[in-house]
Amino acid sequence: MDTSYPREDIFMSHPNKPDNAHTIVDVGAPPASRDHLLWSVCNTVYLNLFCLGFMALVYSVKSRDQKVQGNEMAARRYGRKARCYNILATVWNIALPAFILALVITGIVHLSHVVNTSLDFFNLRSLMGNTDDDSN
Repeated sequence: MDTSYPREDIFMSHPNKPDNAHTIVDVGAPPASRDHLLWSVCNTVYLNLFCLGFMALVYSVKSRDQKVQGNEMAARRYGRKARCYNILATVWNIALPAFILALVITGIVHLSHVVNTSLDFFNLRSLMGNTDDDSN
């Protein structure tokens, strides 16, 4: 019995094995579907305009139910829909307050400009009125 290392005779004993044989390695199952439930709850609670957050919550719950039942394809489909509604709701929840804030700031700046112009106009009138009174 030969116990030497490496044992080349094992590799040479398979004459039918081609030289360019490929090995396929299965790295596991595809990643589990995501239901985005927490994101949906946040969008539902915070500024739920047009019910986008509620729609995301509905699809998130459907995705979770399908995952529990073992229907991975339906769970992925509902998870993608929940993600799309969450993206729309998040953009809307950020864009609308930013737009309102920009309008308020613009309004304040414009109002201060109008007030300063009015004060200058009335001060000029009062100065012109005082000069007319001094000439009489």
